[in-house]
Amino acid sequence: MPPIADLQTLTLGPGGPTVPALGVGTWAWGDSLFWDYGKAYSDSDLQAAFEASLDAGLTLFDTAEVYGLGQSERLIGRFMQQRPQQAVIATKYFPLPWRWSQQSVADALTASLDRLQVASVALYQVHWPLEFWLGQKDLMAALATAVKGDRIGAVGVSNYSAQQMREAHAYLADQGVPLAVNQVQYSLLSRGAETSGVMATARELGVTILAYSPLAQGLLTGKYTPEANLKPAGARWLDPRFSPAGLTKLMPVIQALQAIAEKRERTPAQVALNWLVAQGNVVPIPGAKNARQATQNAGALGWQLTPEEQEQLSQLTQGYC
Repeated sequence: MPPIADLQTLTLGPGGPTVPALGVGTWAWGDSLFWDYGKAYSDSDLQAAFEASLDAGLTLFDTAEVYGLGQSERLIGRFMQQRPQQAVIATKYFPLPWRWSQQSVADALTASLDRLQVASVALYQVHWPLEFWLGQKDLMAALATAVKGDRIGAVGVSNYSAQQMREAHAYLADQGVPLAVNQVQYSLLSRGAETSGVMATARELGVTILAYSPLAQGLLTGKYTPEANLKPAGARWLDPRFSPAGLTKLMPVIQALQAIAEKRERTPAQVALNWLVAQGNVVPIPGAKNARQATQNAGALGWQLTPEEQEQLSQLTQGYC
């Protein structure tokens, strides 16, 4: 592990928080439907992941009010009591149909802050670009008000298309507030952000990409192969990519990751994450359900794939969207 001070950092958008080039995704923290929380792993496992992440210099934790119906935020709030002021927290607002006013945005933020046991968060994101009674213009105005009230440090969006990101950016600019991030699914097996214009538009606007599911929910770890015959926990087994046929199709990618990892004395997961960081303007946020996974994720920083290795992986996965 490189010293914490040597880890690469990125500033989220113009004037947002400066964070390590790798964050921690906490979708699995408290989610028993998709991720098998409470069966395959416990609160003590998650607290160990939280502490191991901070020990390795990974300070950005990304959560959301809907993760475990608030349980992810509650767990982080509890964990932070032992390590105050060390974590940088990003959470998300879900635009539910009955949230029809700017006050409802403020109330949702208050509820998240209460669960997290903090007065403010570094980044507050809109989880999906859904519009019901509350349009994007009023939503962005409500978020700008929260920035000016020092309840959030920066505004982000999630799952926004290039055009939707451009509109959110413009509405915020009218309020004198920059758009910091767009959080999208991005990995070697999910490269739609490159072909949809999202990556190019983010660079043009100065918006940082947060890459969720950067290990394709475990497919890029090398753990799942046709021979291993392992079933992923939770609802992931419904994904056809985890079937024997799906895994057979992915083997050229897995084998390439394994070959590079062996040469570099790294793991396939670290290689896959390093490739994302190398794209520039991208902060991957892999999940970690225990201390071992957290420490392994951190090992994706402090070194760099060669241009040839990057190109090999890019070419091999070009068709994945």
